[in-house]
Amino acid sequence: MTPQRAIYLDHNATAPVLPDVAAAVAGALELGGNPSSVHRFGRASRQAVDRARAAVAALVGVPGTWVVFTSGGTEANNLALTGVAAGRVLVSAIEHDSVLRAAPDAVRVAVDRNGVVDLAALDASLAQHGGDRALVSLMLANNETGVIQPVAEAAAIAHRRGALLHCDAVQAAGRIAIDMGALGADLLTLSAHKLGGPTGAGALAVRDGVQVTAMLRGGGQESWRRAGTENVAGIVGFGVAAEAAQQGLARMADIAALRDEIERGIRDIAPQAPIYGSAARRIANTTCVGMPGVKGETQVMAFDLAGIAVSAGAACSSGKVAPSAVLGAMGAGASAAAEAIRVSLGRGNTAEEAKRFVAEWKTLYDRTRRLKAA
Repeated sequence: MTPQRAIYLDHNATAPVLPDVAAAVAGALELGGNPSSVHRFGRASRQAVDRARAAVAALVGVPGTWVVFTSGGTEANNLALTGVAAGRVLVSAIEHDSVLRAAPDAVRVAVDRNGVVDLAALDASLAQHGGDRALVSLMLANNETGVIQPVAEAAAIAHRRGALLHCDAVQAAGRIAIDMGALGADLLTLSAHKLGGPTGAGALAVRDGVQVTAMLRGGGQESWRRAGTENVAGIVGFGVAAEAAQQGLARMADIAALRDEIERGIRDIAPQAPIYGSAARRIANTTCVGMPGVKGETQVMAFDLAGIAVSAGAACSSGKVAPSAVLGAMGAGASAAAEAIRVSLGRGNTAEEAKRFVAEWKTLYDRTRRLKAA
């Protein structure tokens, strides 16, 4: 019997590299010149970086001069949280670890049961802890649940209180249209590998007038905001991925339909299975669902054996699986949170793959129930 094709449903961890990106990266590796060199080889590399910078900037509607290339979203978040001369830092309780650990003493702002930040609590926290130009960090879309945050409203509150706002838009980019100006964000983080670009490339968009002190010091690259010879190949791939992400926004309705089909199938099998954040606005590709009585780690392994890649929470914990702090902040108990997995779709997924996932979900759920009843 011919084995079934493997199914990749973990795009929020990393999206498969697009063929055009791979070709562009290979071509960039052949350029050879340092972008800071003034000879023709250096100028060719500089032009390639500048074209990519323009493409990444266009993805979020800003001038290219605002874009600071980094080694990824984690570095961009750290640069935003530690590079801005701010007073107190405030973060939502559902931020990525690269935000939470960059500002371990930050004031954490609660979210509601749908995973949406409590704007009244943010305003109260700024009134209490603001002063001295505070910095608020609020993601645009949560990496585990896909819930979209009211960033524009939070930015208005922050600015009224004299604070700056940083937005981690890593999971939102390519899934919803982003206009940094409309969001009111002062700093915004992006990452290439969530878009089908290479790993090791990211960016922090910095609004004019916001001063950022470099973490990495040396040369004057990135307008003195991030020293070190540019990762030309990674940046070029990022630019191509950014262009593809813009074009791919038209497919999000189709991806949302696949996500909804998966959720309907699971509800038909187990109406009590929680689908976290489903009552809130979400990006189209993400569902976070619990399988009652089955640990998330067990599910991930079972699906892997069936040729389907999913995840239990964020993929940034050295392979460790632990109950989700995001779901805990939303009010889920430890046992329920430990039973959740994340399914994150991409442009290549099909209706047949969605049906197969639901069928495998039912197989595992029914087998577990039979074993418990025995």
